[in-house]
Amino acid sequence: MLKRIWIIFTRDLEVNAKDFISLYILIIPILFGVLINVFSPGINDTTINLALIEGENSEQVSYFEQFADVELFENKQKVEERVGNRDAMIGVLKKGDAYYLLTQGNESEGIVDYAKLLTGLYEQDIDMVDSNSELIEFGKTVPPLKKTLVNTAILFISILGGMLIALNVVEEKVDNTLNAMNVTPTSRLTFILGKSMMGVLLSVFGTLALIAITGFLNVNIFQMLLVVVITSLLSILVGFIEGLTNKDIISAAGSIKLLFLPLIAGVLAIELLGDKWQPFFYWNPFYWAYKGNDLILSESGSWTEILTYSGFVLALCGIVYLILAPKIKKGLE
Repeated sequence: MLKRIWIIFTRDLEVNAKDFISLYILIIPILFGVLINVFSPGINDTTINLALIEGENSEQVSYFEQFADVELFENKQKVEERVGNRDAMIGVLKKGDAYYLLTQGNESEGIVDYAKLLTGLYEQDIDMVDSNSELIEFGKTVPPLKKTLVNTAILFISILGGMLIALNVVEEKVDNTLNAMNVTPTSRLTFILGKSMMGVLLSVFGTLALIAITGFLNVNIFQMLLVVVITSLLSILVGFIEGLTNKDIISAAGSIKLLFLPLIAGVLAIELLGDKWQPFFYWNPFYWAYKGNDLILSESGSWTEILTYSGFVLALCGIVYLILAPKIKKGLE
């Protein structure tokens, strides 16, 4: 049985390595990781960008760099050109013995006020050590936006695993190997397990690659893999049913995309809605998977919590299995 499972898996691997769509799906996790690193700010990033003239006042530059992103330019004209771009950039220029702020006029009031405050504090020679305030923090070191993007991407990858299974099943139908399977020693269970390996491998590999690229390797890997594998069960089931009921890869891939709706619904419910609305999403396995991943990425989840959330996902996947199993069995006949 294990040998036949391995043969089915290696065949899928060879086919996917030659097919553009399948190969693209396999490398998407890496693209996700790179894009998240490029576009997501860190927890300590500032939205204030200041433009100064290079060499005019190095002490001022060092002071501003403690609180804002500073860009240096050759002269006043270059600063004016930079401020004129579409993003929010404020120029700090010298006029006599004083400094003035150069803006487009469409910057938000908060950004301008912050730039005014920094300039005033510098002119009064006030530093952080002069403050009587005490900083008390909750100890959160994980960038919130980055964590949300990584969490959503992990769930997205699990759906891609189901999409890959659907494409492989359609390919089997095109080659008429499904009918041939019924006259071979390969059982339906063996076929299903062999076909599922590609989807599970993509989910596991993709998740590990994603958290490695985005800097989350310090999380509990075993907790993460537990949630990922259990969440993949739903995508595997849907992947099989869509692969068996569709005649071409475009239709199969399009049908799998319907899973994006409950995924996005679960994410938005947790991130945007109040507690009173949460029970309306308890039916959604992606809702519980997202909550589990959130604890893992925050490095604050206990095994009891992770097992509880994973249990909810597994139970919901079991319900989906009871609904889809007869259709999958019929499609394999």
